[in-house]
This record gives sequence, C-alpha cells and structure tokens, in this order.
Amino acid sequence: MSSTNTEKRTFRIGTRKSQLAMVQTELVCSTLQKAYPQHQFEIVAMSTTGDKILDVALSKIGEKALFTKELEVALEDGRVDFVVHSLKDLPTTLPEGMHLGAVTERENPHDALVLKESFKDHTLASLPAGSVIGTSSLRRVAQLKRTYPHLVYTDVRGNLNTRLSKLDDPNGPYAGIVLAVAGLTRINMGHRISHILTPAESLHAVSQGALGVECRENDAVCEDLLRSLNHTETRITCTSERSLMRTLEGGCSVPIGVNSSLDNNVLTLRGLVASLDGQHVVEHEAQTVLDLSASVDQQCQLASDLGVTVANKLIDLGAGAILKELSH
Repeated sequence: MSSTNTEKRTFRIGTRKSQLAMVQTELVCSTLQKAYPQHQFEIVAMSTTGDKILDVALSKIGEKALFTKELEVALEDGRVDFVVHSLKDLPTTLPEGMHLGAVTERENPHDALVLKESFKDHTLASLPAGSVIGTSSLRRVAQLKRTYPHLVYTDVRGNLNTRLSKLDDPNGPYAGIVLAVAGLTRINMGHRISHILTPAESLHAVSQGALGVECRENDAVCEDLLRSLNHTETRITCTSERSLMRTLEGGCSVPIGVNSSLDNNVLTLRGLVASLDGQHVVEHEAQTVLDLSASVDQQCQLASDLGVTVANKLIDLGAGAILKELSH
C-alpha cells in the first residue's frame, strides 16, 4: 500500500439504488474496509435512467449508458470517489477522464431459467407450445428462439424481486423468466433457479457476473486503493469480452453473446451475434496463449487483441450485416 493511503479519509462509493446494486456495493465496501481499517467508506445510492424508465423495453430507450450515466456525472463532479457497476452495464468506452480501477472476481456468468411453481417440473424444451418466457434481454431472446421456437418471449422489467413477483403472480402471463445466475445468487435467491442455461442454449452477456469499479483517471489515491479488489483471471477474460463488444460497437440492445475461459495460460473466447428472430446467427471461437510471467497489463493487451480477432471474424462471417439491420 502506498503512502498516499496512510492518512485517515472517508471515501464515498456511488451505486444504483436497487437491492442487487446495494448488495454488490456492500460487498466491495466491506472488502475495502477490511483491507483499509484506517479509512471510512460510505455508500451513496442514486437512480439512473434505466431505473426510472420501466415501461419501455431497454432496447427501445436508445441510450447506451442507461445504468451508468448519472453515476459517472456524480464521479466527475466529485460527489463520489468511485462507482460500483455490474460490469455488463458499463459501456466498453468510458467517458474521458474515467478509468476502470478494478474488476472483481466473477460469479457464475451464465443465464438461469426460473419457472413458475406450476411448471417447476418442466424444462424449456418440455414447456407447452405458446408458454410465455419473460426477459428484458434481446440477446437471450435471439438465442432461445433458435432452440425453442415453440415458446413466446415477452419483455419483463424491474429489479429482480419485482420480476420474480411478476412470475409468481397466479394471474400473470409468465411460465418462466430468464435472469443472470449471478444476480440471483447475490441476493440469496439461488434456490429459485430451475435450470442453468448451457452455452449451447445461451451464450452470456459480456462481463456478466463481474463487478467493475470506476474511478477518475487522475485520482492516484483511489486507483491505489482499488487495486486490491482486482481478480486477475476475471480482469483478463472480461477484457477480451469487452474488446469484442467494443469492436462490434454493441450495447445492451444488441444480441451479442460470449463465453470465455482461461485454463492454465490458454485464453479461449467464443462470440456470437444473432438477428432478433434467431434466424441468422454467426459464431466464432479463437484462443491465445498468455505469458504468465508478463505483467497483468501485458496479458490484458493480448486478451484485448483476441477480442478484436474474434469480432473481426464475426464481421467477416456476416455479423456486420446483422448489426447494420438492427441499427435501423
């Protein structure tokens, strides 16, 4: 720890107000408090555009920084010292002067099916034709339509508890909803998971399951403080995934799925781009060998290069045409 962190100080941590965001931020807060007992850490919660607009599908709001913009404004003007995000919500290009100070250890990154009690003995394959599956993700819909065309997919918005209560409503339309395993696990609702979707069913969102902590680029004290939160393997795999998305210029509203792994020193990245109806899907997988004696920054550069390679191959295979169609 550098000498810049020896003087007692209060650090303010920005976050969204949702239960999941608060749980995630408290996790970061308690980890920092243990590592730096001489400092105080306080949480500042606020609402973002994505939290306020609940009656419109995420893909139709037309704003890339849906869950981050207000937090980044507070960071820029000094109301908070750093911000905890679900890394999948953080745009791959940060505003000028902002820096991704830490990427925490990833929770299970896959998608989960949660079924209504009356359908609990089913799988997606065995649900009756016309059964309604709720999800706010175009990525999930595009992939699931390909494998399970007999089901109907409709938007479901709100925080996790709101979505679960919509599912549980006896008069509600949903036979099941699809959520991230990580979110359910973090709010102690893992027991609600009926089935974890395999990569063959649904490649997960870029950086799903990881937390990103954003700080100001010129704030050496916070950068030093946040370094202890970094999980090297997660940082490397998420760097490759974010690089793929940045190259494809995708956001929340684009059906881009990924799956990555780091085994020994081999980083593997699989990427997918799908049309909204699931009829046109391009996939590609590639690997790179990391030099474990190199610095984390150097390994992240190789991971970033892999993301660019996979993205460019996807474009060659037809992803560009799919994305162009989606942007109209």
